[in-house]
Amino acid sequence: MTTHTARRGTVAAVDLGATSGRVMLGHIGAGELTLIPVARFPNTPVRTPDGYHWNILELYRSITAGLTQAAREAPEVESIGIDSWAVDYGLLRGGRLLGIPYHYRDERTQQGVDDVHAVVPFDELYRQNGLQFLPFNTVYQLAAEQRAGTLPLADDLLLIPDLIAYWLTGEKVAEATNASTTGLLRPAGVATALEGAARAGRPASSSAAAAPSAGPAWNDDLISTLGLPRDILPPLVSPGERIGSLLPAVQADTGIGPHVPVTAIGSHDTASAVVAVPMLTDDAAYISCGTWGLVGVELEHPVLTDASRAANFTNEGGVDGRTRFLHNVMGLWLLSESVRWWERDGETIDLPSLLAQAADVSGEISIFDADDPRFLTPGDMPGRIASYLGERGLRVPASRAEFVRSILESLAEAFARAVHTASELSGKRVGVIHVVGGGSQNALLCQLTADRAGLPVEAGPVEATALGNVLVQARAAGIIDGDLETLRALVAQTVSPRTFSPRVNQSRPTTARV
Repeated sequence: MTTHTARRGTVAAVDLGATSGRVMLGHIGAGELTLIPVARFPNTPVRTPDGYHWNILELYRSITAGLTQAAREAPEVESIGIDSWAVDYGLLRGGRLLGIPYHYRDERTQQGVDDVHAVVPFDELYRQNGLQFLPFNTVYQLAAEQRAGTLPLADDLLLIPDLIAYWLTGEKVAEATNASTTGLLRPAGVATALEGAARAGRPASSSAAAAPSAGPAWNDDLISTLGLPRDILPPLVSPGERIGSLLPAVQADTGIGPHVPVTAIGSHDTASAVVAVPMLTDDAAYISCGTWGLVGVELEHPVLTDASRAANFTNEGGVDGRTRFLHNVMGLWLLSESVRWWERDGETIDLPSLLAQAADVSGEISIFDADDPRFLTPGDMPGRIASYLGERGLRVPASRAEFVRSILESLAEAFARAVHTASELSGKRVGVIHVVGGGSQNALLCQLTADRAGLPVEAGPVEATALGNVLVQARAAGIIDGDLETLRALVAQTVSPRTFSPRVNQSRPTTARV
């Protein structure tokens, strides 16, 4: 399968991760798909007396500086696309930000969880939005805002990439793939499944997968039931739609002219990453691995069964109306937060050396539940891991290398389990696992995942999110055309993944499974 390339073109991708951001130029042509980084900058949260926040103004300053550099290096740039992490937002009144956006790891949301579930029990909530339970889903954050009295002050709610797009263009929209993580969207398929079940007089959860409907829409009934203000939610747009031109002040600051639009892409970074997974067969699972490990399969329709809810699998929107059926695993946050803790007194950790030492560990290494809620917030990650293991009578790692090996073995176990569960719940056979994102560079993690899953792992591309961002923009600009499969074929032509085959009868230095 080949992608038709109409011409050569260049677009700019703003890609915001949980720990860093970047502005990249994407050059697309016949058999060409290249990324050129023009700006990289840290994304460092800020703790204030009222909680844990994103430094959104510094991010915006870094973004506009990066776009200025992009315009210098590629005056021919044709479009700008923005992606970021999900669920977080800014509240505005009269177009002004009411406060610093909270970080999803802030601890304020537990009361919001209780408030929501007191009105809509989780089994009913899952039938209505198809989302796995995560205590920081937007619906719970908004319930906490409602309790604090801040929500009634707002005129608008904009998710993080939509907030950046608003500051660039003056247009207020909600891109659908990211909006699907709020818990307030009725994704394509859910409406038809619920209404059809009601007409038939049976529970909606008895169907294995929902049938398609007209498309994603805000779930007005759920929003009303929860007592949340519907009028603060902006209109939905789909990947590929034009959001707007840059405001005159932004044009003056960046040197980018009015002919360059901001284009909606899969603004949830995982949605963009999945676009660039080089899945050329129908038996593939993916792991978008960075701060989080998003483990799942791509489907045509949501899966809304009781078994799916019990397994805590989520149905999130994908590009071109696909469903990302996946489970969130804590991811390399466990490793990065451990390293940060070890470095708190000024010591510098040589991570490649530490990973090499971890690969050589032999003897007894315990496995812990990577999804345990105690690991969600910042702090003494090695101490929490030690406490978890000690509470269960399992051997506590005696060195940093053993801690790293325990983390990676536990992640590999969680990844393998999630892949097999995704296959069972969806009915989709899995014969290969694609690992993309920063985690694809961690050879030990990839090998351990292949070993535990008993399946080959194809690792790469590293910059899958930016590639997916670029591909959707390029298609919208008429530089290329085709469906997701043809876009992925271009990725496969230009990226060479590394293959990790499962090691048969490989002895593993572990003492226990969760």
